Amino acid sequence: MTAIVGVHGIGKYHYYEEAGMSAAAAAEALRGKWNRYLHGGLNGQADDSGGDYVTAVAYYAHHLGEPGRPGAVPARGGRVEQAMDAEAQRVFFHWATQLEGIKEAAGESLTGALRRATEWLLERLEERAVSFATMFCPEVAAYLESTGSPARVRCREAVAEAIRTHSPQVVIAHSLGSVVAYETLHAYPDLNVDLLITLGSPLGMRNVVFERLMPAPAGGWGIRPHGVKRWVNIADKDDIAAIPPGLRGCFNGVDHDGLVNLDWIDFHSVRRYLGSGALNPFLTPYL
Repeated sequence: MTAIVGVHGIGKYHYYEEAGMSAAAAAEALRGKWNRYLHGGLNGQADDSGGDYVTAVAYYAHHLGEPGRPGAVPARGGRVEQAMDAEAQRVFFHWATQLEGIKEAAGESLTGALRRATEWLLERLEERAVSFATMFCPEVAAYLESTGSPARVRCREAVAEAIRTHSPQVVIAHSLGSVVAYETLHAYPDLNVDLLITLGSPLGMRNVVFERLMPAPAGGWGIRPHGVKRWVNIADKDDIAAIPPGLRGCFNGVDHDGLVNLDWIDFHSVRRYLGSGALNPFLTPYL
């Protein structure tokens, strides 16, 4: 069977803790879940038998820091603004002001200190968006801290190692993992895959991710990594991480943009994406 390597998204540090601080064990735990989710999507129903579609999940969350560290994921019940350093607040500000309804409501209200703007926005976001922000903004800030930050380099190295070890034809990258995978495939030209599938990707998010990518977009356009033969992007219509949901308007080399309707509450989880059946037409030739 064709090797498939997954690259996980935000909020996965707890796998590392639960695995006794073992990145390998955390990756294996995620692989088991990805296989069950994908099995459900491919077969039209979820069950516990799973399958063996995903050869490995590249694990990198432990390189972004443990929960509670400024700029990392806050402990449950903690206030978002208290867990965010200035860079995470900047990510939150630019992300939140792109949400439907918030941009119009903001108007001229978002002047003054970043901290005050953060608090103003938090008061106007619904609970699911605030919950999402507690994971998304600090982890994105931690990864994009600087072009050569140790965390960014180590995350890419972890993904490169998984791809190099398993030589997959397919890489499926979810959420922040799509950013890590994109940069990794550019940074290591010896890595070649037939198909890159990005799910719920923030790659095109202006003022947060897009302008800070490595390599930097040229003339307002990113480009498909040279080692990738085909790029398929899939996003839920309500996924507030995928802004914009389509990537063909800002990246050259995206072969397909797919818009799906998963769940207005559970709009970003890899469980929903893998189990939706949206990947089936693209994966079936490899299975």
